[in-house]
Amino acid sequence: MPGLQKTEEEEEEKKSPDGGAGKERGAPNGGRPDKSKEDFDLAFIYVSDAQYNRNIFFDTSPQSVRLYILYNHWVAQVLLYFFILVDLSLAIFEEPAVVATPIWATMLVELLCLLVFTVRLVHYAKVIPRDKFWKDAKNICIIVILMLTLVDIIIYGALKAADCYAVRWSRVLRPLLLVNVTEGRQLRRAFRSIRNALPQIFYVFLLFMFSVLIFSLMALKLLGKRGLKTTEGTPYFTNYMEIVFELYVLVTTANSPDVMMPAYNASFVFAIFFILYILVNTYIFMSVFLAVVYNNYKKYLKEEVRQLVRAKRHKMVRAFAVLQEQREEGAEPVVSQANWNQVVRLVQPDISNAHRELLWSVSDHQTQGCIGKVEFVQLADLLNIEVITLKSRPHPLSKLCPSLYLSAPSRFICWIVQHKAFVIVYDLIILVNAVFIGLDEDNPIIANSEWGFLTLYLLEILLKLYVFEPRAFFSRNSFWNWFDTIIVVSALVATIINSAVKTSGGFTSRQILDIVFILRVLRLIRVVDSIKRFRTIINTLIRIGPAILTFGQLIIVVYYIFAMVGMELFKGKVKFSEDPSDPLRESCGNALLKGSVFAQLNYCKNNFNNVVSSFILLVELTVVNQWHDILYLNASDGFTAVTHVSARIFFVLFHIMVVIIIINIFVAFVLEAFFVEYSVDKSDLQTSLEKKIEELELAVAQAKVEDNLVNAMETVDNDLGTGQSANSKPTLMFKIASKRYRTVDALLQRMFEADLDPEDFAETDDPEATTNGNFSNPTFSAA
Repeated sequence: MPGLQKTEEEEEEKKSPDGGAGKERGAPNGGRPDKSKEDFDLAFIYVSDAQYNRNIFFDTSPQSVRLYILYNHWVAQVLLYFFILVDLSLAIFEEPAVVATPIWATMLVELLCLLVFTVRLVHYAKVIPRDKFWKDAKNICIIVILMLTLVDIIIYGALKAADCYAVRWSRVLRPLLLVNVTEGRQLRRAFRSIRNALPQIFYVFLLFMFSVLIFSLMALKLLGKRGLKTTEGTPYFTNYMEIVFELYVLVTTANSPDVMMPAYNASFVFAIFFILYILVNTYIFMSVFLAVVYNNYKKYLKEEVRQLVRAKRHKMVRAFAVLQEQREEGAEPVVSQANWNQVVRLVQPDISNAHRELLWSVSDHQTQGCIGKVEFVQLADLLNIEVITLKSRPHPLSKLCPSLYLSAPSRFICWIVQHKAFVIVYDLIILVNAVFIGLDEDNPIIANSEWGFLTLYLLEILLKLYVFEPRAFFSRNSFWNWFDTIIVVSALVATIINSAVKTSGGFTSRQILDIVFILRVLRLIRVVDSIKRFRTIINTLIRIGPAILTFGQLIIVVYYIFAMVGMELFKGKVKFSEDPSDPLRESCGNALLKGSVFAQLNYCKNNFNNVVSSFILLVELTVVNQWHDILYLNASDGFTAVTHVSARIFFVLFHIMVVIIIINIFVAFVLEAFFVEYSVDKSDLQTSLEKKIEELELAVAQAKVEDNLVNAMETVDNDLGTGQSANSKPTLMFKIASKRYRTVDALLQRMFEADLDPEDFAETDDPEATTNGNFSNPTFSAA
């Protein structure tokens, strides 16, 4: 795929007296303690790049540094993704459209998007050296996409103005922008995984197809001349290419046992042939596909992560060179706490002073007031560890009426609410409520019971608000508290409305009430969450969720390309009518499908008449169940009937690309990530941070940091404490947030941490370059 063959940074720069970095400067102040704003900006970029694993060889002149900071600003990145989304969404308004829009309107919007992409590219060109820009394949790819899109707009607009047939062929290039922008490095890594696995997959696929062809030949000789008929009355297994296709579909099990039944009905001996075929091709070859993909994926991913970590540490060494100072003659250079604090403030401006002091105490474990290179290099990983800051506040009632709130009855109520039995009792109440929801609502006892359940739920919320400080109860991480309150209040309102207003037909208020209480039943997830093994599995899935989203983007890119091609090939061939009296309804709007299995199964809505229906159809193809019935059962059915038998090539290519390759790579990644999360303990850096929190006596009680589903939804800043005990706690407390990762790269590093050398800083061996603080970029294949 264009833009994916070369890396963001090419071969290692040739060493030269200036370190091979052009304008690169490592320690502009010669190690003096007085650092300028430009020094801190440069160090900030290095640390930020290391934290988010950006590997861009930028020019370090003050002007370029300022432009680079602007380039990486979150507003600029949000705007970029917004216009990419707008560009991709134009398919909804373009012919064949979901919402019909004039051609000139969509073209103007697309031209605006192209202008934004061009400005972004020019901005990037101002940041990096010119020779680096033109050596970067993804920049060339973006330029080519923009130029081809502009040419297509001009040609398409001219042909439409002349009332001639025209095709928007450049639409298939749109998702490649998402792949080739500098922020799309995770997506590029996924595509590289495919590229690296393709050679081995190709060899296995050749063997697989050889097996299918041999079995097809055997089927032709075994069954072709026996005069057997299919259920449609057509000859059974007499055409070799039809047999090949039917057996290929059988590998997906979509046409099992239909394809076997004519032979099986003739003799049970023929079933042995199909059983052997399924055993060899479905179970053995498909498993080999997964094994090959998994083996190659892990091998190449490990090498990429190794280079990723080397590049990250290399950036941190550069930052250290900028901030370093010489405390004593002949001593190792160090970074002072003041300079360290300044950089951390720039990298994470929202970090609290207490959190920053905690991180410094971990780095400066000998309390010297400065740290060396090894400790400084750990800063990027340290910042990627989610640390939850918990604030302890007294309950307002303890200030308003302390004698009442701190009395023995009040403390007894607080003890009951905080006891585990209280949660268990309400879980049982929710379970009983779920049973009542499933019973006959017309029964007066069942209908009136909702008021009793509502009363119990309101009592639960009021008791918790009495016991727990309100800001702690409604803090950003208190998912279940917000969920319970919203559902109970909604149910109360819906019940009152349902009792006051009796509606008939349509979507009644009673149905709204049912939906509200069904959502309430979802709280039973807490029962599952209370079982340790279940909780481990759920939390593992939550933690690897961001990494899984990368493959979601990959699927969207491939879907979009196939949807654009499919709409040009098959638009208008199959139509769906909502009018029951429409005479063309039974033939899906095409006389060629009259009496076909496709029409009989009422699959008319499975078409490529717009981008939405195309995506839905591609999802159905990914599932593979009934895909031959949906689209191309035989040459006189489905899309082959309304176009040509060669239409099968489109759908088989989609199956190979998505189901065999991408899904297997996705499974390989999930397996590896799950094994790591499920079995590996916390990293050494996380352990050091936890020990420091305990040493400072700022750790939350272990009972409160149970690794449960609620903790998996925490935010950086939370409230803690109850009215009864807040006064005995420190104002601020900390804990590690359930081994979550800020970035996908942090998860990848965790997966292969045991194979990485902790002191591999990717430094140059050139003594002069080291003295000057200039470092050449390492060879890096992970863009």
